[in-house]
Amino acid sequence: MVFITIPNQKTLSLTLDPNTTSLHSLKLSLHRHTHIPIHHLHRLYLSQSHLLPSQNDAVLLSSLRITPYSTLSLHLPLLGGSKLDFLNSKPPPNYVAGLGRGATGFTTRSDIGPARAAPDRTSTTIGGGKPDEDEDGDGADEKGYNENQKFDEFEGNDVALFANGEYDEDDKEADAVWEAIDKRMDSRRKDRREARLKQEIEKYRASNPKITEQFADLKRKLCTLSTQEWDSIPEIGDYSLRNKKKRFESFVPVPDTLLEKARQEQEHVTALDPKSRAVGGTETPRAQTPITDLTSVGEGRGTVLSLKLDRLSDSVSGQTVVDPKGYLTDLKSMKMTSDAEISDIKKARLLMKSVTQSNPKHPPGWIAAARLEEVAGKIQAARQLIQKGCEECPKSEDVWLEACRLASPDEAKAVIAKGVKSIPNSVKLWLQAAKLEHGEMNKSRVLRKGLEHIPDSVRLWKAVVELANEEDARLLLHRAVECCPLHVELWLALARLETYDHAKKVSNRARERLPKEPAIWITAAKLEEANGDTGMVVKIVEKGLRALQREGLAIDREAWMREAEVAERAGSVVTCQAIVKNTIGIGVEEEDRKRTWVADAEECRKRGSIETARAIYAHALSVFLTKKSIWLKAAQLEKSHGTRESLDALLRKAVTYRPQAEVLWLMGAKEKWLAGDVFAARAILQEAYAAIPNSEEIWLAAFKLEFENHEPERARILLTKARESGGTERVWMKSAIVERESGNTDEERMLLDEGLKLFPAFFKLWLMLGQLEERLGHLEKAKETYELGLKRCPHCIHLWLSLANLEERMNGLSKARAILTMSRKKNPQNPELWLAAVRAEMRHGNKKESNILMAKALQECPNSGILWAASIEMVPRPQRKSKSMDALKKCDHDPHVIAAVAKLFWHDRKVDKARTWLNRAVTLAPDIGDFWALYYKFELQHGSEESQKDVLKRCIAAEPKHGEKWQAISKAVENSHQPTEAILKKLVVALGKEESAAENSRH
Repeated sequence: MVFITIPNQKTLSLTLDPNTTSLHSLKLSLHRHTHIPIHHLHRLYLSQSHLLPSQNDAVLLSSLRITPYSTLSLHLPLLGGSKLDFLNSKPPPNYVAGLGRGATGFTTRSDIGPARAAPDRTSTTIGGGKPDEDEDGDGADEKGYNENQKFDEFEGNDVALFANGEYDEDDKEADAVWEAIDKRMDSRRKDRREARLKQEIEKYRASNPKITEQFADLKRKLCTLSTQEWDSIPEIGDYSLRNKKKRFESFVPVPDTLLEKARQEQEHVTALDPKSRAVGGTETPRAQTPITDLTSVGEGRGTVLSLKLDRLSDSVSGQTVVDPKGYLTDLKSMKMTSDAEISDIKKARLLMKSVTQSNPKHPPGWIAAARLEEVAGKIQAARQLIQKGCEECPKSEDVWLEACRLASPDEAKAVIAKGVKSIPNSVKLWLQAAKLEHGEMNKSRVLRKGLEHIPDSVRLWKAVVELANEEDARLLLHRAVECCPLHVELWLALARLETYDHAKKVSNRARERLPKEPAIWITAAKLEEANGDTGMVVKIVEKGLRALQREGLAIDREAWMREAEVAERAGSVVTCQAIVKNTIGIGVEEEDRKRTWVADAEECRKRGSIETARAIYAHALSVFLTKKSIWLKAAQLEKSHGTRESLDALLRKAVTYRPQAEVLWLMGAKEKWLAGDVFAARAILQEAYAAIPNSEEIWLAAFKLEFENHEPERARILLTKARESGGTERVWMKSAIVERESGNTDEERMLLDEGLKLFPAFFKLWLMLGQLEERLGHLEKAKETYELGLKRCPHCIHLWLSLANLEERMNGLSKARAILTMSRKKNPQNPELWLAAVRAEMRHGNKKESNILMAKALQECPNSGILWAASIEMVPRPQRKSKSMDALKKCDHDPHVIAAVAKLFWHDRKVDKARTWLNRAVTLAPDIGDFWALYYKFELQHGSEESQKDVLKRCIAAEPKHGEKWQAISKAVENSHQPTEAILKKLVVALGKEESAAENSRH
């Protein structure tokens, strides 16, 4: 089809084939549709600059670059007389050219004289037509250019600029080049345009999700419903009023004829009517025939069908020819082929027939033809085709394998036997023949027969060895290594089956045959380790590396490290250590050794290769004896995966080379303390103090050891010595804590006063002094203490909060509100102060004021997790989901927000999601005990005993120290020496009481 645009702005569509239609035929077809004379149809344009040549109308359209669905433009010349005849006429009286448009004061053509009229070109075209033969010479000189000719709508004013030019090969090449450039530029813009469009679509879909996407999580949960739950779902009908149409019901009396007909059907006739008696009772009158009951007819057909099925059963053998129960199942399993598939199969069959006939020695053609028949369901035709293929291509193992696959089980052995006779050196055929056999003896016999023809086939040797027992396998491998001396797996298998002495001989022979194979040296090292000669392992590995380097083999460090991990998994720890020791430094720059080795050890630890990581750390510590970071990482590895003895030995060795490292001494002492050996821990700390005399960390560690083991006198003595030796503010604080635990308030106040004189900017001392006055009931003194502390530490949030709570107890909400407002002015953008103000309003029932404060707080601290978590709990339950979505957008990885979302799932009975989010919260902030208590409470309510123990174990390992509710319990005097487990359970009880109180307040 070709489109033609004609001057009246219409487009014609002509059903033509450019490959078979000439230009003359196109013009004739155009003439029939438009009635334009043919001699005016020689100005056809394919593009703005491509005029179709009119000299040869016999040329095909495809040679003119016209393709199907191309659009041509038709231009017609100006018909009639001269289009500028008015130039030869006399102007009207008093006419001044250009006066009407203000163009005066300059010389125009009218001042010079009238323009020369153009000759009449009714018989020519603008695009290169020849002038009339009677045209004079002047006209011939100006051929192809006429300044007064009509403006062309397609070409513009440039239509006659190249009127005489011919479209040659150079023009064609130039057009092709420019067209390629246009396509290239468009493709570049197309990539950017498509990327931008894709981004806009993704953005739109993210902001406007579909209904199916919004309910995707609910749909996925449908898989958990049981069959009973599915059945209990009620069917929903269409109760909309718009779909309900009032049915017009009319009630009319039943006609008498219908009643009479029903009476006759139910009537029992005991005598013949006169007509029946006349014929002897052999005819039934038509009026007495009852109306046919369709239900009875259906039941009768079912009965007939069952009788037919019963009749098909074989009464002699007791077997049923047709299974009544599986009859419909067989019908469903039948493949119904559509007309389109049948047509495709017929075409493919013709194509395959052509392939096999034209090239009968081409094996893939026969295989494809057979598989086509198999797909079409004609297995017998497929077998016949592949049999012909075997006859035509007897040396193709693929054809024989296909024939074996298509053959029936009884014929497959005969087919494969013919195959191995035709190609006795085919490994695949022998393996297939063995696979068809039943029993290991028969398979082994076939494989050995194959080895007679192909003695150097490694696959056949492996297969026959796998089927043999240990003794036969050893004999077979001896023969295998003789036939395949360059295959290392056979040598290694033989060495594993031999005794120690014979295995050494086999390894030596293998090294002679394969001097560049590292696996032989590694196997020899494993052999020595298995025999208990660990001293030879390192020597063999070293010797093997030197031998491989002499053979010109490059030592790949990564490959040898993988071999070390493989040796570890095989139980050869000494071999693993020897490989690491001799290869860990290959190809590593001296300045990169520490970083590279530590990274290698961490990767091995992540993959579970603990012995390899331990060997790497051991080698690194032999090079970097004084690097504290390596000692710490090695100690962490031993702590996680080693024993207490190995960790103690490592730490002893570490402090020997780094006696000034406090953390190593403290780690050793703590491990001894956790193991229950307090005396050993004291001894370690004494050695540490001797090595580092003025270390405050060691003083405090010794104090904690004594204090936690209920030795207050020892703790006092240690702290007294620490204060005398110039202890810091922490020493004074610990001293006051000891007196507080002992109940010595006077001594505690004295220590706090002295400590504040020495360290007035340490807020914890002010806080402890204020809490002491509160415990004693001296509220005014406590207030003065807090105020003095705030003068020294105006940015201490805990002092502000303590003072506000005290003012709320003493003078009510108004004074506490003023304190909190002043604190926010001095400490802007502090979420804890905002949260305290909101909670103060909530405690006094000022819900509206608390909401206003929360909105201001979120404006000032938009990324505060504790504020967003509190706002989620403040809003009504229907709004909590949307509020949680806003919170997650602002702070996705904040543990407070994640815990609040977990509570929502918990209240909605979404147990799995709640467990996932609680686990995420404790993973992000393992030091906050409030989350652990929430997680443990959840598992007590919804989890199993194992999950409860797991959470408890993880909490004890994390040793949480922070958390608003956790610290309120852990720092209470009565809980000073309680373990983590006890504090966790107390906090769970406190959370339960809070929830009960909240429920009671709502009701």
